[in-house]
Amino acid sequence: MVPFEKLQQISERFEYLEAKLASGASDDFAAVSREYAELKPVAEEVAAYQQLLGDIEEAEAMLADPEMKELAEEELPALRARLPEAEASIKLTLLPKDAADAKPAMIEIRPGTGGDEAALFAGDLLNMYRRYAETRGWKFEIIEQQDSDLGGIKEVTAHVQGTGVFARLKYESGVHRVQRVPVTESGGRIHTSAATVAVLPEAEEVDIDIPSTDIRIDTMRASGSGGQHVNTTDSAVRITHIPTGMIVVSSEKSQHRNREIAMQVLRARLYDLERQKIDDERSADRKSQVGSGDRSERIRTYNFPQGRMSDHRINLTLYKLDQVMQGDLDEIIDALAADAQAQLLAEQGL
Repeated sequence: MVPFEKLQQISERFEYLEAKLASGASDDFAAVSREYAELKPVAEEVAAYQQLLGDIEEAEAMLADPEMKELAEEELPALRARLPEAEASIKLTLLPKDAADAKPAMIEIRPGTGGDEAALFAGDLLNMYRRYAETRGWKFEIIEQQDSDLGGIKEVTAHVQGTGVFARLKYESGVHRVQRVPVTESGGRIHTSAATVAVLPEAEEVDIDIPSTDIRIDTMRASGSGGQHVNTTDSAVRITHIPTGMIVVSSEKSQHRNREIAMQVLRARLYDLERQKIDDERSADRKSQVGSGDRSERIRTYNFPQGRMSDHRINLTLYKLDQVMQGDLDEIIDALAADAQAQLLAEQGL
């Protein structure tokens, strides 16, 4: 059963905001409007749930009336049948929202153990996410890339924009392991390699304030990015965040653009660091949850000889590796999101 007090609080808050907007007396119209817009779908869900409860109560009262009993007996089964789904829906609506879910995201991919094969796999992951973004209608932009000699990737940062980007991609952070025969291996032996993926919500200046005294900006000669383009001027920018020692480098052709990119990446990393601290404080005695945290956790294995993808967090195995590598990730992400929701429901006691 959903707590009645919580539903009542939501309804009363929504009515208060609605009245405040109608009167035009708000000192901070933008903030009130934003809260109203965020609360409206929740309030509508609450109203529908309360209406269903009211209809059931009314029909049950009709059972005592001989003239209305037959009609009530006809209506009650259908009304009661709708109740479990309505309760499940309202519980999901009441879950705390991740403020970053609606944000664009930065994806950082780096090869782990495995040498050249790990770099090639990092390139495969980049292409997988690029194709997934295309299927979702998102904008996928490479903002920094260093290629390996064999066509793999030493390091890449991509910027993804669209509806609900971070909400979907946040489950991809962690270590991705591949088992296959490398193109560099003539003996046909299966090797295990890995690449790390970090998905960071894009942060705006209002999210993270970086005082100018906290950063050092150095300009240097760019080394190019593995044949993608070669810089011939001192345009590369390296920004060092002094309090954390965090270093961000951007080596596009425009020095001005490099400063923008480097600050954008730095804000995203610091914002993610702050989110990690908050999450750790909130769940200090709890194992790191899906979609939040441990970058060193091995989350998934891609076994090419068997055509198998296994996500170790939820014990999900799919034998359609070719489709997955082509960007068919919705089934995996949907399962991870459902598992995260189930854990939140348990924590909230709903």
